[in-house]
Amino acid sequence: MSDSDSISSDPLHDIAEIPPLGGIWGRLVSGLDRLFALLASLALIAIAAVVILQIVSRVALPSSPAWTEELSRYLFIYMVALSSGLVLRRNRHVNVELFQHLLGRRSQLVYRALCCLVVGVFSAWMTPYAMQFAQVGAFQTSPTLEVHMHYIFFSIVALFGLSALYAVIGLIEAGVAIARGGSAHAGETL
Repeated sequence: MSDSDSISSDPLHDIAEIPPLGGIWGRLVSGLDRLFALLASLALIAIAAVVILQIVSRVALPSSPAWTEELSRYLFIYMVALSSGLVLRRNRHVNVELFQHLLGRRSQLVYRALCCLVVGVFSAWMTPYAMQFAQVGAFQTSPTLEVHMHYIFFSIVALFGLSALYAVIGLIEAGVAIARGGSAHAGETL
């Protein structure tokens, strides 16, 4: 089997392909990707550890700690918030692909740029409201962990902030790819 045979010829697979930036900006964005992927992975591992502790304590101990369910919920919220930008960047979110496969490469990039623009504008617009929402939690503490809720409510700020940041990154990458004529060269520098 040759290399060209192993590459998927599915036109839907090409929709998600926006070449990443090269050079120092590409390395910076790649570092951000790794950082948020690591943080989201740590949150997932912590969720698993807390749930295992909850299961073991219910089976083997006379009583289970009440804080495990609350902590797992907060970790899940932060895992989603921290991975929101990566999901947008890698086009792994839920979407409906009705007509994109009919578009040419350049038109697909324009479509992706428009999607990033819409998500970025909405996220940037919602971020100040999310900050106001997070400030409401300054007067509350969680029931069992007694953590100030503004730390928990700040996850909404992280969600919209990271979505806006990664929408801008996607818009720039799509713009660079469009300017280069829609080619799929990923290693070129900016």
